[in-house]
Amino acid sequence: MQVVFIGLGYIGLPTAVSMAQSGLKVTGVDINTELIERIRTGRLDISEPGLEDALTEALESGRFEVSTDIPEANAYVIAVPTPFKERNEFDSSFVDAAVDSISPKLRKGSLVILESTVPPRTTERLSVRVLSNRPDLVGENSEPLVMFAHCPERILPGNALAELEENDRVIGGMTPEASQAAAELYKSFCSGDLLITDDRTAELTKLTENAFRDINIAFANELSIVCDSLSVDVWELIGLANHHPRVNILQPGPGVGGHCIAVDPWFIVSAAPDKTRLIRTAREVNDSKVDWVVDRVAESATQYVSPTITLLGLAFKADIGDLRQSPSVRIAEKLIETLPQAHINAVEPHIESVPSAIQEVSLVDLQTGIDEADIVVLLVDHKAFTSVEEIALAGKTIIDTKGLWAH
Repeated sequence: MQVVFIGLGYIGLPTAVSMAQSGLKVTGVDINTELIERIRTGRLDISEPGLEDALTEALESGRFEVSTDIPEANAYVIAVPTPFKERNEFDSSFVDAAVDSISPKLRKGSLVILESTVPPRTTERLSVRVLSNRPDLVGENSEPLVMFAHCPERILPGNALAELEENDRVIGGMTPEASQAAAELYKSFCSGDLLITDDRTAELTKLTENAFRDINIAFANELSIVCDSLSVDVWELIGLANHHPRVNILQPGPGVGGHCIAVDPWFIVSAAPDKTRLIRTAREVNDSKVDWVVDRVAESATQYVSPTITLLGLAFKADIGDLRQSPSVRIAEKLIETLPQAHINAVEPHIESVPSAIQEVSLVDLQTGIDEADIVVLLVDHKAFTSVEEIALAGKTIIDTKGLWAH
């Protein structure tokens, strides 16, 4: 079977490589010519353990190749970005462009899979767009001669290759035939259960998983704000409450980041805006935690004429270098605006330079960051930060948003 992947980012590239390693012939396609050239030579923009070796093996085997041109294939997998616009509305432009690019290559019996995380009914709209582009692929009874399915990924950055193989996979075909064809494709490399459903349910499943997590994190974040106002240690409180056999409160932090939990709930809200008060409120609580942290830092800075503030961590989660939707980066941006008199350092051992949005921030090593700081703000619980000794923090203002040094 010949498979084409449209989009070679955090999801598309690892999945395409995994399929190629299973024995399928895979072509990865992206409009970014520089990215294609880097991948072709085995170089990665993605920090993902094991992916570079897997890519090299797949390229050398001849089962994987990359191109800016789309070849004919049996199956087309769309794994392009799905951002939202300023008012938290879904931006379908990348999906639409991918659909238009593959439409000329489709033939009777082709399988089109949407892996990108999308609002409900997007797969249906995708099928309408394809058939509008290619009316010759509509059968006598208005039945499409092409199969469509939504098969969302559920992987954790930093463990992508293992989870692609081991995690259960939801297979949502628009028809039973589409579900069966998609299941056969994923069976080639997935050892987890293949869970068959329809496309709309599959779309909402992925969004529900991340909205559920977002709501639970929002409870912990709101609880941390309440505890601060009452001079109660939130870490001790959660530890005590979690001794109840049916209570499992998550840990608070500076907000929520990444391209899943911080984004996906808005897709549910956009699909049913007048029926999603809880989901919307959770998003607002988690987004507002950034401002709460900035206010705490600004309040502490009033005791200094020109404070040096060190931010420990810029990634959206521990022990990776992924800055997508990171609350730490948003905090840095707001501190630059709020405290122009301050010098801001950042310690992020997983990146080599700060993003352009916070270019005023100095990227320093851990020792320098601690030594120079008047105010230390722990934003990410990287393992590297556990080595900081209490004596090194003596005399400094400490704002620990992750509870790493709570006890």
